[in-house]
Amino acid sequence: MRREKAIKRKNRNQQQLKHQATVETREAEYTLPADFSDEVLNEVSKLPSETIPQSELMRRRDMRDVLTFTIDPDEAKDFDDALSFQILDTGNYQIGIHIADVTHYVQEQTALDDEAYQRGTSIYLVDKVIPMLPERLSNELCSLRPNEDKLCMSVIVEMDQQAKVIRHKICRTVIRSNHRLTYRQAQELLENSSQLKVDSGQLREALQILNGLAKTLRTNRFRQGAINFETPEVHFRLDENNEPVEIFFHNSLDTNHLIEEFMLLANRIVATAIGKRSKEEIQKAQEAKPFVYRVHDNPDPEKIGKLSTFIKRFGLNLKVSSNSKTTHKHINALLDDCQGMPCQTLVETLAIRSMAKAVYSTDNIGHYGLAFPYYTHFTSPIRRYPDMMVHRLVSRYLLQSKAKCRTDKDELEQACVHCSECELAAQMAERDSVKEMHARWISSHIGEEFDAIISGVTEFGLFVQLADTLTEGLVPIRTIEPHDYMQFDEDNYCLIAARSGNVYTLSDKVRVRVTKVDIERKLIDFVLV
Repeated sequence: MRREKAIKRKNRNQQQLKHQATVETREAEYTLPADFSDEVLNEVSKLPSETIPQSELMRRRDMRDVLTFTIDPDEAKDFDDALSFQILDTGNYQIGIHIADVTHYVQEQTALDDEAYQRGTSIYLVDKVIPMLPERLSNELCSLRPNEDKLCMSVIVEMDQQAKVIRHKICRTVIRSNHRLTYRQAQELLENSSQLKVDSGQLREALQILNGLAKTLRTNRFRQGAINFETPEVHFRLDENNEPVEIFFHNSLDTNHLIEEFMLLANRIVATAIGKRSKEEIQKAQEAKPFVYRVHDNPDPEKIGKLSTFIKRFGLNLKVSSNSKTTHKHINALLDDCQGMPCQTLVETLAIRSMAKAVYSTDNIGHYGLAFPYYTHFTSPIRRYPDMMVHRLVSRYLLQSKAKCRTDKDELEQACVHCSECELAAQMAERDSVKEMHARWISSHIGEEFDAIISGVTEFGLFVQLADTLTEGLVPIRTIEPHDYMQFDEDNYCLIAARSGNVYTLSDKVRVRVTKVDIERKLIDFVLV
């Protein structure tokens, strides 16, 4: 018994050392930020306590008596957005979209702000979060935790029962969240199946009304041309050594969409308020005030044409049009048509790849994917630096703040480029973190067989994706039909065996066996069964 425990302990230690070595390799590969410097931590230690002085409260709209709540993932600690809800005497609804006032604590030209700028964004790896801001800010001072007074930048919206915005106000507020909900808890309240030990009658009514309004906002958004890219998210259940023991998917709930729609609304309202003002200034021959927009260009017609040609092999059609609104409509029709087909994941992936990349810019060209003429990022300042820049510009332009703030267009554009690059680097690190966990998970399944589809075809083999976990790996070309010669047909995305005539093409269902896994390089080899 003692010997078995010792062996288990040794194996566990070896796993931890291997995992730590991989983490260190990964962080060196992407030059991911290390721990915060002593200078930054020293500045954080000097920030004021969580007790808000009366002088600050007097400057803000007091909304502490209004029903307010947060809805976040189970594991979240940085609650940077909350919703409040009231029914007005007119029968309309007053909805507060409250965002943590991070820039109240993080001033420009400080070591803390410089560090946040360099990081650009928080990075969410499978087994680790690399935050943009130190924990005292992200999880304590700025986090909209329940039953605590918190400072916010808010968009207060009056909305009728058809989800039409009657009026809005952007202002500084102080709030006090009454409830911290997970998406699942909020969903159970919506469905009247909750076991929460709270007086949930008022909260349930608020959620049901907000859910109805969010569905109307969502319907209107797609009607106006937004593209419905929604794919299941892969999640890993980790053991005490951060080793994956299970892969599962999260499909979006109504409560995910509820929060999404009101965050989109706040971002749009803020961008429109600044953008329209700038347009008026230009019309009056005045110099427009530069701003940070989140922009998304029209798709490349050549890429859309290739996608249209390619999907015909699956019996699908995509009409190509020079009118961007028509293209919106046709892409959504394609995504609807491929639902439930074996090629669904592949078609959705290729459609996303045909789109331009959304970036930050001072030049507003609108957001194609959302079909918004004005859009920005305002709602996540704890984890995105562009949102902090937007908060400061809103304070300067709309709230007459005199705090230090970048307002030079060239300087802002340089910051936009930097933040877009940080975002891309974070996405690459996060994707590789997922690949690494797939490799770790399947390393304990060598020799086992799985159902898969062919997700890619190259001159050196077939990429296959497991049906149940979306784990992807390679079937080397030499193993497909070892005694035959394989020809690569690039135009038709297939491999053809010269003598047998067998054809292997995208979206074909196959049965594969795991033969080799290289965790460090995140490579998985299969053979066809």
